[in-house]
Amino acid sequence: MGVKDMGFTTMTEIQAKAIPPLLEGRDLVGAAQTGSGKTLAFLIPAIECIYKLKLKPSDGTGVIILSPTRELSMQTFSVLTELMKYHRHTYGLVMGGANRSIEAQKLSQGINILVATPGRLLDHLQNTPDFLYKNLQCLVIDEADRILEIGFEEEVKEIIKLLPKNRQTMLFSATQTKKTEALTALAVKQEPIYVGVDDHKEQATVESLEQGYIVCPSELRMTLLYSILKKNKQKKVMVFFSTCMSVKYHHELFNYIDLPVMSIHGRQQQKKRTTTFFEFCNAESGILLCTDVAARGLDIPAVDWIVQYDPPDDPKEYIHRVGRTARGLGTSGRAVLFLRPEELGFIRYLKKSKVTLNEYKCLWNKVGNIQPQHEKLISGNHFLNQSAKDALKSYLRAYDSHHLKVIFNIDTIDLAKVSKSFGFAEPPAVELKVAKKGPPVKGKGGGAYGNFNSLNATSYKNKTGKRKTYTQKGGNTKKYG
Repeated sequence: MGVKDMGFTTMTEIQAKAIPPLLEGRDLVGAAQTGSGKTLAFLIPAIECIYKLKLKPSDGTGVIILSPTRELSMQTFSVLTELMKYHRHTYGLVMGGANRSIEAQKLSQGINILVATPGRLLDHLQNTPDFLYKNLQCLVIDEADRILEIGFEEEVKEIIKLLPKNRQTMLFSATQTKKTEALTALAVKQEPIYVGVDDHKEQATVESLEQGYIVCPSELRMTLLYSILKKNKQKKVMVFFSTCMSVKYHHELFNYIDLPVMSIHGRQQQKKRTTTFFEFCNAESGILLCTDVAARGLDIPAVDWIVQYDPPDDPKEYIHRVGRTARGLGTSGRAVLFLRPEELGFIRYLKKSKVTLNEYKCLWNKVGNIQPQHEKLISGNHFLNQSAKDALKSYLRAYDSHHLKVIFNIDTIDLAKVSKSFGFAEPPAVELKVAKKGPPVKGKGGGAYGNFNSLNATSYKNKTGKRKTYTQKGGNTKKYG
């Protein structure tokens, strides 16, 4: 096997605890933070299972590895490819965005180990007649909590119903919720072994991660972000935004002003996302702007800084984001979270989740004021102006849909100050769309959140039907549009 060739000589804690019982054929539920080495913890036993059974292509699929996103499935497949260096068994990848007919042809020829995303796997199970899976020996569900979070619960349930019941099941998740427990009960038939690597730790993030937060007023957010990126452009940096449109705008802006950045978000074509992902992985330095589509499970080498420009939806998402740096043994990294003064209560929620942050004091006199140039550029460039409007609109919609409304309350937003962070001297007239009824529904790869009703200008109606407005601090309440 290619483990030694890959440079791994010592097992991580999750590997040491999970691999022995998995080699014995036991069902297992594993909980470990990202960067803990769980990919090898399930790939090694899966390959050993196929090897012992001496499966041939004509025997069909013996192992299925289910991943939540295309990027993670490609990452897993890349590791699998290295591990299969000295094996003759067949292996493959099926995922949304790829050529379905080519996948079906390969499945008909026999793929012993199959990495898949839920939607595409269910499609092949239901509609590819030559897909032979009756000899399935092992099902791996990776990032189970993430699979459920992004809306694949029904697909996974249907997949489990279609697969042979007499199999080994491995379920890995960074967090345990009621939904993951329900999925475990459905997927795991035997009494599973539970491996919880992080339960005894005082910190939910790795010890080699230096992390803190900066209190930054809305109108200075862009200025501070630019200063940080300019200073660290020779390092490897990931910047997280809440929406696709915000990533798109900042990508266009920074490249226009000669600060080279890359971007990954859910509205890009899969080919573009894949190319960018591997380009950033292979780069010694660079800046990647992204949404949370890139936050979970991906193994991006040597990330120096994680910048959370927009706060995460909850402490769990914070942990997954910072999991991109300080991954594995002997590595270190730094992370910084931007918070408005009104959002400082989020620190309390992080502490409850075993995440302790230091406050980074900003020396504002050393941060160059680029606001005048920023506003001049946005007012004079039609395309950037429109992109900035779209980004501002999506930011406000996402903020209004935040789960922790007690902290991230749209009523605390000063529209004039937020608009400045997008390059507007005065708040533009933008059309907002907010949810009609029920809880916010996160869009799958969209600009912000789904299920919206169009209303004009920057005021909107809440669920009681009353019009809400943004208050201009230091002046009168004002309605725009």
